[in-house]
Amino acid sequence: MAGHSKWKNIRIRKGKQDAVRGKIFTKLSREIIVAAKMGGGDIAMNPRLRVAVEKARENSVPADNIKRSIARGTGEIEGADYEEIVYEGKGPGGSAIILECYSENRNRTVAEVRHAFTKAGGSLGENGSVAWQFKHVGQIVVDRGSLDEEEFTLLALDAGAEDVVADDESFTVYTSSADLHKVNNALEAAGTKTSEVGLTFVATNKIELSENDAAKLLNLLDALEDLDDVQDTYVNVDITEDMLQEA
Repeated sequence: MAGHSKWKNIRIRKGKQDAVRGKIFTKLSREIIVAAKMGGGDIAMNPRLRVAVEKARENSVPADNIKRSIARGTGEIEGADYEEIVYEGKGPGGSAIILECYSENRNRTVAEVRHAFTKAGGSLGENGSVAWQFKHVGQIVVDRGSLDEEEFTLLALDAGAEDVVADDESFTVYTSSADLHKVNNALEAAGTKTSEVGLTFVATNKIELSENDAAKLLNLLDALEDLDDVQDTYVNVDITEDMLQEA
């Protein structure tokens, strides 16, 4: 799939910074709650929950917190009833942004998101305003390790993947939305450990920004990610390490 964005992997690497700000625990707990709500509390039968729990453990989320989040998601104990909400907006230089949020208060969330866009020179749009510039697909991230690129690519394609993109640290496998778990199960059955499993938005209409607009976009993305309700951000600009260093 052309136009692979490294933004998702960069966000993962920025996780330690989020932890310092106290944001990562909230985001991971909400991901566990929503994953358990959608697919049940059995980690063995719920790939999305399994990945969420593993990520929480890697980020030192206490075991009791993880158990409570699963119980809240399955309804065993009372708690906030989170819903998934997708927002669309425009950023500097004509950039397009999609946000996935988990919220128990839609009015509060949209107000915070709109304020972040406006303050950073962007604008919150209507549903469908930028979604046409993205494709909603399944995404599986696998740590590269000692895996052979050609062998892994053939394995993923044989399992039903649509594309495999490699970088220095990982392989990103793209599937249709419907085939995500089928492909993931096949990879795991072959002994491959996956580090990210879920649905994602991949930009199909990429744009390039001036240095000034790129800096403004990074400020906007940082402001959006600082919101507790924002779980993931997607943008139709390739965010590079050089852009992050210059910002």
